[in-house]
Amino acid sequence: MKKLAALVACMLLWSSLSATEPFKVGDKVPEFKLPYATQDTVDMSGFGSADLKGKTYIIAFYPADWSPGCTKEMCTFRDSFSDLMKLNVTVLPISADLVYSHHAWAKAEKFQFKLLADQTRAFGTKMGVYLPEMGMFKRSVFVVGPDGTLKYIDYDYSVKDNSDYDALKSALAKM
Repeated sequence: MKKLAALVACMLLWSSLSATEPFKVGDKVPEFKLPYATQDTVDMSGFGSADLKGKTYIIAFYPADWSPGCTKEMCTFRDSFSDLMKLNVTVLPISADLVYSHHAWAKAEKFQFKLLADQTRAFGTKMGVYLPEMGMFKRSVFVVGPDGTLKYIDYDYSVKDNSDYDALKSALAKM
């Protein structure tokens, strides 16, 4: 019970923090290459912006594998995966967790996408979503267009209901 109370307190504190918001729509995304895991594999050689040239993709920073809010967020992406594929959009969730945690979580939840691991927190720091006092990323969502520029930004993405996901999907449909 104490662990649950601590988790709830952490989540409440987390929701009150805000990202530094260094980017705006139209800015170039910094180059990145991060190790990743899927339900079938762990790849330490990495995947990143060079692999995505000419494509539209979602960068979804999230705090931690296995947590209730992050599981809800990623399951929403999983359950709407075919809709996102119809829009020709790649989903790239990123946290600071180890790729081995990503691999186990992807297997347990049957995620169809790569879970990227920013263990150095360098990319998350560049994007303005790393909260050093928490050691995690602020839940934030970015859409990157085929030209490598930001088309949509939500530094305060929430999973309390589907409104932020619906806004994201609406923005993608207009691109």
